[in-house]
Amino acid sequence: MLLLVVAAVERTVRHLIAMQMKARNDEEAGLGWWPLFLDALSRPLSLFIRVYGIYWALSPILSTFESSKAYAVIHRMAGKAADIGGTIALFWFVYRFIHVVDMQLRRWANSRKNSIDDMLVPLVGKIFRVFVIVIGGIMTVQNLTGIEIGPLIASLGIGGLAIALAGKDSIANFLGSLTILLDKPFQVGERIAIDKHEGFVEDVGFRSTRIRTLSGHLVSIPNEKIINSTLENIGRRPYIRWHTNLTLTYGTPAEKVERAVRIAREILENHEGMRPEYPPRVHFNAFNDWSLNLSIFAWYHPADHWKFQEWVQKTCLEIMRRFEAEGIEFAFPTQTVYQYNLDGRDAEAPDRPARISLGSRQ
Repeated sequence: MLLLVVAAVERTVRHLIAMQMKARNDEEAGLGWWPLFLDALSRPLSLFIRVYGIYWALSPILSTFESSKAYAVIHRMAGKAADIGGTIALFWFVYRFIHVVDMQLRRWANSRKNSIDDMLVPLVGKIFRVFVIVIGGIMTVQNLTGIEIGPLIASLGIGGLAIALAGKDSIANFLGSLTILLDKPFQVGERIAIDKHEGFVEDVGFRSTRIRTLSGHLVSIPNEKIINSTLENIGRRPYIRWHTNLTLTYGTPAEKVERAVRIAREILENHEGMRPEYPPRVHFNAFNDWSLNLSIFAWYHPADHWKFQEWVQKTCLEIMRRFEAEGIEFAFPTQTVYQYNLDGRDAEAPDRPARISLGSRQ
């Protein structure tokens, strides 16, 4: 009968909490902290009521064995089980409540323009979760064994030092995460390149930073390695530099080479994404083994990769059309091989050397 009362109380409490959550959700569209608080409270409170309710309901039954020698042992074990269940329920609620606070802090961080908040808030939430798990575990073990854990930990001495030395990499990675937060070489969402990895930062944790590469893979890099490596923050570049070479055939007259330079300069003059302080540069700058080289430098603002690619495509197509209209030919890698007899003359045409042209495209 008493167990039925406990079950009824537990169901009633959960129903009241669910009704309160629904009412608050309808009023605040789920954005307030109160529904989240009630959600965090409901399941741990249900566990708490069940554990101590069952203990309370079984107490009259246990009292009938009061004269038995096993009564003290059973009563003590039942009380200890109830205490362990209550401790677990309490720390479960605190753990879930930290999630509520974490969500509210994330909303606050998103409303600010301070990039450090976006990384600091999740890290603080993780620190508190680990702290709750450790303290909850210690208290549970203490209730289970009856041993005072505090003095035991304090007496570890050399063993504690050994554990610290064994975990020096973890400590170094944790300090690395703090260095990232203070130095701010990047923020969550920015595109970075480190070693052979390039992608967008998804999370900064205790041990590692997670990067989503351009191929879709999730890469975890230890924080100690990040702070001790050369890191390129692609997301903070003010522009994208475009450098390309236009190769013309060696048979192109000087006048047409000059015309090709003028055409390229006309196409790039006041181009899309140009700033006055970064004008494009076009020069005839080299005699290659198989071509005459025109070097082009241009700077595109802002540093939007896909808009930049669209602009490069339009520019390249316009250069091709203009060169075709002017009869300016692009070169491709070729070799000209001269063959001579031992006396230095072509056997079939003594008056001129034999010439064979071999061509290949890249």
